Amino acid sequence: MASPYWVMMGIILLLTPAICWLFTLHRKEMRMPLSKIGDMIHDQRYYLHIMGYIVIIIWKGATDKLNEPIKYATGHWTDWVYAIEGEPTLWIQQTFENTTLTSFLNFHYLFIYLFLIYVTTVYYAYTGERDMTDKVTLNYLLIYAIAVPYYLFFNVEVTSSWIPGMKALLYHDGIYTAFYVSHDPLDNAVPSLHVAIPFGILLLNWMHCRERGIKLREWAHWRYHIFILANTILFIFTILYLGIHWIVDIPLGMIVGAIGAFFIHQIQPRLRNDYGKLFQGISLKRWRVHLLVEGIVTILMVLILMSAVNYQADTNDERPSFRLGPGDSTFEIVQKIGHYESVEMNITNWHESETLQVILIITENSVEQMDAGHINWQELSEEWAVIEAAPGESIQFQVSQPKVYHIAILHHPGEDGSGIMEVKIDNNYQDSEQTLTRAYLLSIPSLWITGWVVHRLWRMKKNGVHWLTSTPSHAWPSNGENE
Repeated sequence: MASPYWVMMGIILLLTPAICWLFTLHRKEMRMPLSKIGDMIHDQRYYLHIMGYIVIIIWKGATDKLNEPIKYATGHWTDWVYAIEGEPTLWIQQTFENTTLTSFLNFHYLFIYLFLIYVTTVYYAYTGERDMTDKVTLNYLLIYAIAVPYYLFFNVEVTSSWIPGMKALLYHDGIYTAFYVSHDPLDNAVPSLHVAIPFGILLLNWMHCRERGIKLREWAHWRYHIFILANTILFIFTILYLGIHWIVDIPLGMIVGAIGAFFIHQIQPRLRNDYGKLFQGISLKRWRVHLLVEGIVTILMVLILMSAVNYQADTNDERPSFRLGPGDSTFEIVQKIGHYESVEMNITNWHESETLQVILIITENSVEQMDAGHINWQELSEEWAVIEAAPGESIQFQVSQPKVYHIAILHHPGEDGSGIMEVKIDNNYQDSEQTLTRAYLLSIPSLWITGWVVHRLWRMKKNGVHWLTSTPSHAWPSNGENE
């Protein structure tokens, strides 16, 4: 298989014109002439949307760099989710598993998801929907921002790392393995952005039509709306089937999507100056009220994050990092480090009678031994050194090779009936405490957006304004309140 980057470029080049053509067949007058696209980008300031996508790529990279180093403090909450939910995702996987379906859903999970995010912006711009172009671009940028503190401070391992017998059909599959090790910490299960982002698009479509008195079925973009809905439903099945997300991730993803969609629906008219200058109606008094109310909500949520860190610090030694069934294999990611840096790994086998087997390897060297959710431990062990940890014992590694991702592959060699092997992993990255501070700071935009949404809804109810009204408050007819 070609590099995911080249596959993505091929999809963009082939499917973008196809999507724009297909969903405008019934209304060809919506199509933007190619000769006017340059003027459209300039006149509607769509170059800012391109910058927005660049910002989110940088933001995601900064977030991912924090994830592994702060685990010493943030731990994970997988045992809580497992206690509530159990193993229904294992039943889903075992019931429907087949090679063709797995290959299709792997492709859909990665490439179609990324393509939908991009092509939705292009489609609305191409059809002259300025407001929706703004909104779906902000949807990707802000929903990811909203999810940041939950990813950093409420880590939940993917189902295939915790449920014995659950296959990592995506993460243990050749080229996908190398790609996801460098782009996904594999413990960002809650919430699911594969649900939050397309659900946010669906809500934005609905709110856009509802506010304008348009029946969704009669909207010019109803067919495209159904296209997004169908893919969202498929994403929901995919994330459960592939051994990635828990069922609880779905409603939590919808909540994140709803917060983002409401915020975007409310601020887009002001950003576009549809009701005057950007800060029109915002008096000094109103600034103070915003800072006070939203500041209090933000501070309260920061305290919740700190409480979560304190709880994890008190209970971290009681919680395993992975659970393996007999014959199962999985891996822990060691983040790419810089020159003159190192990571100290401590891996402890909590099983009472079985020996844990471990191989530490550069990710790219394992690709050939991973296929369709299966790690070929036999081939790996013949080619690479295997380190063993007896029951109750620990082994230590020091990773110092810079600029590459490593994985510690864990294997439970026991026979059926030997029970579940719990493994505890502690990684010590340099400057971890400073990294934790940066994680708090990177979470502030999300917490403030949440506070703004709470404050906005309260003000709308107080002033008798319908919650779908996107008019800035200084233009509300009921009281003329300044923003």
